[in-house]
Amino acid sequence: MFDKILIANRGEIACRVIKTARKMGIKTVAIYSDADKKALHVEMADEVVHIGPPPANQSYIVIDKVMSAIKETGAQAVHPGYGFLSENAKFAEALEAAEVAFIGPPKGAIEAMGDKITSKKIAQDADVSTVPGYMGLIENAEEAVKISNQIGYPVMIKASAGGGGKGMRIAWDDTEAREGFQSSKNEAANSFGDDRIFIEKFVTQPRHIEIQVLCDAHGNGIYLGERECSIQRRNQKVVEEAPSPFLDEATRKAMGEQAVALAKAVGYASAGTVEFIVDGDKNFYFLEMNTRLQVEHPVTELITGVDLVEQMIRIAAGEPLSITQDDVKLTGWAIENRLYAEDPYRNFLPSIGRLTRYRPPAEVAAGPMHEGGTWHGDAPVGETAVRNDTGVYEGGEISMYYDPMIAKLCTWGLTRDAAIEAMRVALDSFEVEGIGHNLPFVAAVMDHPKFISGDMTTAFIAEEYPDGFEGVTLPETDLRGVAAACTAMHRVSEIRRTQVSGRMDNHARRVGDNWVVNIQGESWPVTIAADPAGSTVSFEDGGTLRVSSDWTPGDQLAHLQVNCVPLVLKVDKIPGGFRIRSRGADLKVHVYSPRQAELAALMPEKLPPDTSKMLLCPMPGLIVKVDVEVGDEVQEGQALCTVEAMKMENILRAERKGIVSKINAGAGDSLAVDDVIMEFE
Repeated sequence: MFDKILIANRGEIACRVIKTARKMGIKTVAIYSDADKKALHVEMADEVVHIGPPPANQSYIVIDKVMSAIKETGAQAVHPGYGFLSENAKFAEALEAAEVAFIGPPKGAIEAMGDKITSKKIAQDADVSTVPGYMGLIENAEEAVKISNQIGYPVMIKASAGGGGKGMRIAWDDTEAREGFQSSKNEAANSFGDDRIFIEKFVTQPRHIEIQVLCDAHGNGIYLGERECSIQRRNQKVVEEAPSPFLDEATRKAMGEQAVALAKAVGYASAGTVEFIVDGDKNFYFLEMNTRLQVEHPVTELITGVDLVEQMIRIAAGEPLSITQDDVKLTGWAIENRLYAEDPYRNFLPSIGRLTRYRPPAEVAAGPMHEGGTWHGDAPVGETAVRNDTGVYEGGEISMYYDPMIAKLCTWGLTRDAAIEAMRVALDSFEVEGIGHNLPFVAAVMDHPKFISGDMTTAFIAEEYPDGFEGVTLPETDLRGVAAACTAMHRVSEIRRTQVSGRMDNHARRVGDNWVVNIQGESWPVTIAADPAGSTVSFEDGGTLRVSSDWTPGDQLAHLQVNCVPLVLKVDKIPGGFRIRSRGADLKVHVYSPRQAELAALMPEKLPPDTSKMLLCPMPGLIVKVDVEVGDEVQEGQALCTVEAMKMENILRAERKGIVSKINAGAGDSLAVDDVIMEFE
């Protein structure tokens, strides 16, 4: 076994590998760029090596720099994580030449299956059903348009060396094919150092289901069930679960056996993932094979008890698999939500900045059958599990140079319903401040009827949120629970406020029992009766709710019981009440005395400033190009400029017809959120 491994990556996946290496007694080496000098993976590793400037193409994906770090530290093996150099055959070749083990598949398997064009040809030659597409190299945008017309719109434009949603675009017409080809090519070059592009038919109603495989160098191969990855945004997975709520055992077995056969055909040896599109009749079609560890691997670990990183390390050290297909048992259900630094209220555009508050929910390990399998540290054991894979900490910076992922929050339960409910509580308990993030959105997904029923496709987000995410409107039953909770919290706050030194004995007498709660356009007169065990809140219609909690003023997280049902609220004080965040909703809750409520109803509503004649920068980023000039008449949907952030190019378009009157920024300018790029007459 290895004594020391280098992790050629950063962020949460580097931290994840370090945890397993530490469990195995293996020392670790972290590499870091200027932007990651104070990163969590740097703090956790036994040794660190500076690798260069912030851009990945000047640091993390420069093979010579990584090889120098290996030589400097004497690392015997390298784990590449995902992204960066994880599917780079030249890197694997350089390691082989230096007699350093690659904790991944052989170079030949990477070349055969890591390249999406080659992998499709191999699948076709093996009579594996594949999605129609053009596998040859595409030289320019006009050729991309021609090929797209031959295939038939809509088409998917993809980077051959791509992954993680980078270098991918859906085109529905010639204009989008032309623009998408160039943007995909640019993103591919920046992210992977390889700008080759291919095009395939975009199947409009698919499920995205993938099979996890493990193969060793001794001819053994197994599959560890499937992951449902259908909830995606811009081709980037957001929610994953294992197993799939759609597959039956026969389909699972057929997909698994085909995945293992394909892996063996290319001499695969490591953890890998074979991805399929599955239609409504459970017909499945090979998409690609990812010759690396997947972002969503924790859900497989949670239902199997198998530490995939440990298996990768052992396989790279030449050990045969210690488990057979008969040993693989799927227990319970696991769900993963990816927490991203992106603003769901601004069409999920990237957000950067300092994490002024970062408090994940406490990790809880699963039941006895999982003990020692995937958990690191001294997490308590429960009937449901909470796991948070992260690479950040409170006070740390979210950089514009890398992927915007903050954490991967996972829950496990014996049933799918139990895993979903555990996830709801975990999301409500996750405190993140200082940046835009997608916690409200994934919380809304957990309550969506289609997700709860398991009836979703890769078009879920586009179909259910066609105009973007505009927040959550809670049903009246939930609102009444929040109203009762806030009444009880307001009473506690008022008692604290009215305390006077020397007169503590009768402070409670000065706090009234009658209040009016305003929330989400509703107004409820309530009466509260408190006792040592909690409070009873009565509504005008005769309904009552029993509230108990140990919340104290100043706490930013409230764990309550409302009629014996757990309720978790994120709490901020505002004049006259609270800002409450729960189940994806962001609410202003005012608790007034009856007289205050009368006066509040007379106050005029404050309107936001008019920005309808301005193009505002929707995220911190770099202006790549400006497509118009002062005096130009623009049409609805016309491209105005391109902003790059988090390695993604974002084309900003005109919302309506107008004439450009002023341009305030040009190519190369760095802008903050809401900076005015241009103005219109």
